[in-house]
Amino acid sequence: MSPFSAEILGTMIMILLGNGVVANVVLNGTKGHNSGWMVITSAWAFAVFAGVVVAGPYSGAHLNPAVTIGLAIAEKFDWAQVPVYIAAQFLGAMAGSLLVWIMYKDFYAGTPDQGAKHATFCTAPAIPNKVSNLISEVIGTFVLIFVILYFTDPAMGTDKTPIGLGSIGALPVTLLVWVIGLSLGGTTGYAINPARDLGPRIMHAVLPVAGKGGNNWGYAWVPVAGPLIGCSIAALLHLWLKI
Repeated sequence: MSPFSAEILGTMIMILLGNGVVANVVLNGTKGHNSGWMVITSAWAFAVFAGVVVAGPYSGAHLNPAVTIGLAIAEKFDWAQVPVYIAAQFLGAMAGSLLVWIMYKDFYAGTPDQGAKHATFCTAPAIPNKVSNLISEVIGTFVLIFVILYFTDPAMGTDKTPIGLGSIGALPVTLLVWVIGLSLGGTTGYAINPARDLGPRIMHAVLPVAGKGGNNWGYAWVPVAGPLIGCSIAALLHLWLKI
């Protein structure tokens, strides 16, 4: 499998399971309705595990533009491959979101709450304040990337296995995403991944979701800019500490 295909499939599985648990919890009539934040954060962590296991042997399992850019800034990944990886991550995120909509189509129709439907695609702040929301995404992504940089092994990076998490990183990154969700996720829903938020947000806009509301485009830049800033700070700090 090529790295491009691996990033598509790994990200698709991650979004299918991650946004799938949100749909299971917030949409009316599901078996998991109202099962709570612990269910969401736990399943999102395990969704990352599944995506990393699939993509790891072939692409290093970035699954997130913030990971790709952070590794590139930290001199652990080739900048020439960054656009290829990011394109694949967005395609995978959009495909995963499409599958969630197909899976839960009947339940979208039975849920009048437009905010709940929107939440199954992308994030929204608990308290709208773009400065505070941006800071939340910066901090959450900083923790994600800074710790991931200590997961990556300098010996990785062969032609067959580009530097990244790899399958061996699946369990550590699962625990990391879990604790970020539990500790830092309550403010914005912890996007910490531009593709995870913007890709499904685009799908929410184009899919015929029953009774959907707006896409909150005025907020959409926050879960893109925040992770990009956070990953850059993490990578630069990592480089500085190595001096």
